[in-house]
Amino acid sequence: MRVTELDRETAPAAVDAVFEGLSARSRYQRFHSPTPRLTASARRVLADVDGVRHAAVCARVGGDPIGIARVIRTGECGAEIAVAVVDRWQRRGVGKRLLEALTEVAARLGVAELHGDVLPDNHAMLALVRKVLPGVRLTGQDDTIQLSYPLAWAIAEITDADLIGSLQGI
Repeated sequence: MRVTELDRETAPAAVDAVFEGLSARSRYQRFHSPTPRLTASARRVLADVDGVRHAAVCARVGGDPIGIARVIRTGECGAEIAVAVVDRWQRRGVGKRLLEALTEVAARLGVAELHGDVLPDNHAMLALVRKVLPGVRLTGQDDTIQLSYPLAWAIAEITDADLIGSLQGI
């Protein structure tokens, strides 16, 4: 499996392939409503990756897209995340690899906080974010669970100087 960043040229075909590989239930859990097909406008939005405001990574096996994770800025410091893995590749570590790669991309873009909405019955996604984003805050609101994760927790490096400085304050 290879995970690579998508661009405007590679995104449309990957979006189509991953969407086609999702069952009705997986589509519902990803889009939070029955989504038998992608509308032209939804497809356009999902494929409109510019690497700054909207970035996405794609997992491929033998060149075939099997999953996409995306980060879309929602303000100066925050960004929404979403992950979709085709049904026949779910629960094989694809989502984990995608979410790990996505946090690296988000950090490179200067995103300070990741957030997203997960349906309460999407136990696999909730387990995934707990595993990959330790300390993620999950709060229930309406019909979804909101996740919030300060990205600095994932990318912070504590140096010897930081430790010495903190000890001098004691």
